Amino acid sequence: MILLATSVFSLFSIKDLIDILLVATLLFYLYRTMKDSGSLDIFVGVLAFVVAWVVMYKMMDMRLIGTIMDKFIDIGLFILVILFQDEIKRFLTELGSRRGLKIFEKLFKSKAEIEDEKKWILPVVYACMNMAKSKTGALIVVQRTIPLTDYERTGDMIRADINSRLIENIFFKNSPLHDGALIIAGSKIMSAGCILPVSHDTSIPRYLGLRHRSAKGIAQATDAIAIVVSEETGRISYAHKGELHLNLSSTDLEHALSALVEND
Repeated sequence: MILLATSVFSLFSIKDLIDILLVATLLFYLYRTMKDSGSLDIFVGVLAFVVAWVVMYKMMDMRLIGTIMDKFIDIGLFILVILFQDEIKRFLTELGSRRGLKIFEKLFKSKAEIEDEKKWILPVVYACMNMAKSKTGALIVVQRTIPLTDYERTGDMIRADINSRLIENIFFKNSPLHDGALIIAGSKIMSAGCILPVSHDTSIPRYLGLRHRSAKGIAQATDAIAIVVSEETGRISYAHKGELHLNLSSTDLEHALSALVEND
């Protein structure tokens, strides 16, 4: 028994360990991406099919069923590209956004630079608090590492400094821009009246409207933070990484946004 264990470990090299870690990392990233986008069931189904194919065809040498499944695997690659085109686009965008380098950049940032990144939080929270009191509906999207340029172009460009009064005026009920989303990038209000992707996640409560579904949609497609003020109830919510957080006070919102910026 000891000799068998020694023989197995002698065949196991550092290269094999790296290979396993890379596969585990890839699977974890795929799992997280599918969970954020509401496609976890499809991911589990595909994974189960691949495992069954490996066991039957590669390990048990069941040639007939293995050959049939092999054909499905070939066709399935094209189907997966069609099904997960948004997720693939998001992965490539994140890869090109230097997100990994930002982890190292963060280590060398001063306290003043970190505080500067959080300057948008107080004006946004103050505007949301006032709009919540008057039950003024609003949808504010804050760009993080993935650019929102395509979504900015669907609205009217503003490029103004972040100001709570300006935000409130944009979402005033008689304003022509109040129905769309407002996008903040860096220290500027870039665009308003923007059109966002709508989430079709069935876990979203039915009483929530289009603003909440759009907030979750943009949070599934990108790493942006989407803040919603309900026109019906005046309640404040936000979406990030595919998760919708409902019914927050202005203090809760400020603390949550500060934590997200610090942890990004």
